[in-house]
Amino acid sequence: MSEASRLRVAAIGDLHVKGDENAPYRDLFAEISRKADVLVLCGDLTDLGRPAEAEMLAESLHFCAVPVIAVLGNHDYECGHAEQVAEIIRRSGAHLLDGHSCQIGGVGFVGVKGFAGGFGNRMLGAFGEPAIKQFVSETVSESMRLENAMRRVPTERTLVVLHYAPIAETVQGEPTEIYPFLGCSRLAETIDRFRVSAVVHGHAHRGRYEGRTPGGIPVFNVAYHIEKPSGRPYALLEI
Repeated sequence: MSEASRLRVAAIGDLHVKGDENAPYRDLFAEISRKADVLVLCGDLTDLGRPAEAEMLAESLHFCAVPVIAVLGNHDYECGHAEQVAEIIRRSGAHLLDGHSCQIGGVGFVGVKGFAGGFGNRMLGAFGEPAIKQFVSETVSESMRLENAMRRVPTERTLVVLHYAPIAETVQGEPTEIYPFLGCSRLAETIDRFRVSAVVHGHAHRGRYEGRTPGGIPVFNVAYHIEKPSGRPYALLEI
C-alpha cells in the first residue's frame, strides 16, 4: 500500500467536557485538522452526560475541518440524557457509532461503547444472582452488536472504536482491583474473528498506550492523559 493511500487518524478519548467551558478543545481540534485526515473520539465526551456539556463539545467541533468519528462512554450516560447527548453530537456533523459503521478514505470505522467484565480467565461469568447475569449480558450484547457491525464492513482496512478496553495490557497501570470495570476480553474475542487494522479505546486514564489482542491486532489506549508517541494528547495512526 502506498503512503498516499494511507489514512491519517488522530484518536483521543476521555475529553470530559464540562458545561461551563467555552469551546475548550477548539485549538486542539484545529491543530488535528492540520495533521490528520480523520478525528476519532473514544467516549467520555462529556463529564456528566449533560446536554449543556455536549453543546460545548459541539461548539469546539466547529473548529475541526476533518470528519469526526465518535462513540459514547460511561460518563455520557451519567445523567440519563445519553440520547440527547448523542443527538447533539450528531447535529455537530460527527459520525456517532453505536453498533454501526461508516467508511472514510477506504477505511471502515466500526464502533460500540463496549462494557466491563474482566479479562482472560478472570472474566465474570453469567452465574448466580440475576444482577450478575444482567451485568454479563450487557457485555455480551455489546460484543454481539460489534460483531453484527463488523459483518457489514466491506473494506479491507478497518478501525474498531471503543470506549472500554478489549485487553488487559492497555489498562496496566490502573489499580488491579478495578481491572474488571475497565473492559472485557469478550470484545477482543469478537475483534479477532475479523480482519482489523487496529483498535482504539479510552476509559483507562492511567493505563498503557499499546498492546495486542490474542490474535495479534494492535490496540491503542488513547485516553487524554496517556502518554503517546505524538507527544500530544491524541494518537496519530496511519491506517
